[in-house]
Amino acid sequence: MLMTPRASYARVFLTFARNSLVRNMTFRVNFIIECLSSVTWTMMNLGFYLLIFRYTTSLGAKTGWGQWEFFAFLATTMLINSLVQAFFMPNCEDISDLIRTGGLDFALLKPIDTQFLISLEKVDWSSLANFLAGLVLLLVSLTHMTTRPDHPLALDPVMIVLYVFYVLCGVAILYSLMIALSSTSIWLGQNRSLYDFWFYITNFSRYPMEIYDGYWGTPLRVACTFIIPVLIVVNVPARIIARPISPSGESVWPLALFALLATAGSLFAARWVFLAALRNYRSASS
Repeated sequence: MLMTPRASYARVFLTFARNSLVRNMTFRVNFIIECLSSVTWTMMNLGFYLLIFRYTTSLGAKTGWGQWEFFAFLATTMLINSLVQAFFMPNCEDISDLIRTGGLDFALLKPIDTQFLISLEKVDWSSLANFLAGLVLLLVSLTHMTTRPDHPLALDPVMIVLYVFYVLCGVAILYSLMIALSSTSIWLGQNRSLYDFWFYITNFSRYPMEIYDGYWGTPLRVACTFIIPVLIVVNVPARIIARPISPSGESVWPLALFALLATAGSLFAARWVFLAALRNYRSASS
């Protein structure tokens, strides 16, 4: 029996989300503790940046990333990372276990796309606490930028729509990298070192690309923009909402256009790696 209607995938995902919520609510105290610990760690990071801005007005000379612009950037980082951690990370972490225990055999027998099934089976609702914290920080930052007396930010509905769209593009790029690395478990059996690589490489996405300059910084910026496009994950939506035009007059739109190509290319490459890995899969019972 094939699952042809597109709406079926939506119903399956909603079932997964509901079951995950029921599972989380079974241990409510643990759920609350996870939410609080996650938000506390985020607030500690915010306090660290507040301390930095006591000694400087911007991150780098003439970069345009003042305190509230950077806090909008930080809020964007929180939004994207929380979505990835809530919907994809718990599932990608389990792929090597599915292969080792034979759970992937059962996933392959289901009348639904295997990548969809193993990517969205679990939802970590506690990670969405950071999403709410990031949303509050973004609203506070935008309020300060739009009401300041000098050079107030002119915010319009198009910017908001594009911001949401490019946040989703950033989520798609990070998911593509994660599922591609996790799929290599089929070849390697255990790929913990490669999975850790995802955390190391995505650290570069947490800062404005202008800081990557000079002898070491420029090669890193080029590599993390055009080879592994993690720098555009946060930089594009954050620039659209907080700094559409840089102090030097550079527009965000050429980079935004490239982000579309990078998103499509990342999803295509991740799908190709996943299917190539499945073609080499040998059942745990064989």
